Amino acid sequence: MEEGVDDGPERTRRRTRDRRGRGMRGPGVVPARPGTPALRTARQRFDQLVLDVVTPLDERWQRHLGLVEYAVEDAPMLPDDWGDETVPLSSLVRGKGQEPTRLVLFRRPIEHRATGRDELEAMVHTVVVEQIAELLNLTPGQVDERYLD
Repeated sequence: MEEGVDDGPERTRRRTRDRRGRGMRGPGVVPARPGTPALRTARQRFDQLVLDVVTPLDERWQRHLGLVEYAVEDAPMLPDDWGDETVPLSSLVRGKGQEPTRLVLFRRPIEHRATGRDELEAMVHTVVVEQIAELLNLTPGQVDERYLD
């Protein structure tokens, strides 16, 4: 470049984006409602998936099941002397008296076994159907015909 030659408007342009190599400034996604997060966490997405699977099954079998509490926990609390090589995917505790039956799905073991979103959905569906079938003393195929897919 020659000395004294003006580059014009290109020379006066300022670099404001990624100035120090730290990436874009501000949120990558603008939320639909101000003050709420635009993207859900992995835990929130898993909770919604469980809700989507449980709702139609619970509505269909509600009068046979009675009161059932559905819950999601990150991982099971295993005793120090746990001898089995596998980690449980869910826990079913039958209710007694006024206490409701409690079905707990363990998010991390289920996510660990799934390779993608479709497989995760299928695994959650399978676990829930098998537990409901155990409660009703039915086969999983009787609880939901999609179980065989």
